[in-house]
Amino acid sequence: MMRKKPVQHHMEGLLVLLLFGVFAACVLSVLLMGAGRYRVLTERDDASYSWRTAAQYLTTRVRQADTADGVRVGAFDGGEGEDTLFLTEQIDGVAYTTRVYWYDGSLRELFAEEGTELDKDAGETVLDCGGVRFFETDSGVSAELTGADGEITRLDWTLRSGKGAAS
Repeated sequence: MMRKKPVQHHMEGLLVLLLFGVFAACVLSVLLMGAGRYRVLTERDDASYSWRTAAQYLTTRVRQADTADGVRVGAFDGGEGEDTLFLTEQIDGVAYTTRVYWYDGSLRELFAEEGTELDKDAGETVLDCGGVRFFETDSGVSAELTGADGEITRLDWTLRSGKGAAS
């Protein structure tokens, strides 16, 4: 009696390998699309975080300093312009000023005794951002925040202590 040679299943093996390859390609394409979408969402969330944090920080600082002559806008070095938010407070009879300004890609804060002359790079970095510009309004102060994407958002604060606080 003769034994039959086992039937080789080359075609079936090739078909299984082909199906596995198609499955692997589909899984890889879904993963790559998901990774791209995740990157976009993360960038959007980072920009939103920076804007919200800057807005909350500035709002808190203005509200804390909202006293007579406690909030004003002017030039960092006392010259012309409106690039700095000055927040003045009295501590043990001595006037101290916190300067909030944008410099070298970040929102910065500098606390010193009133009249002390310092350079802009002496301030502590609060938050990296695209830009900040301050200006006075009829009822208080405003700021324009520039995001990393170039979008500008305006914040307005009405001072409870009145117009005199902003001048």
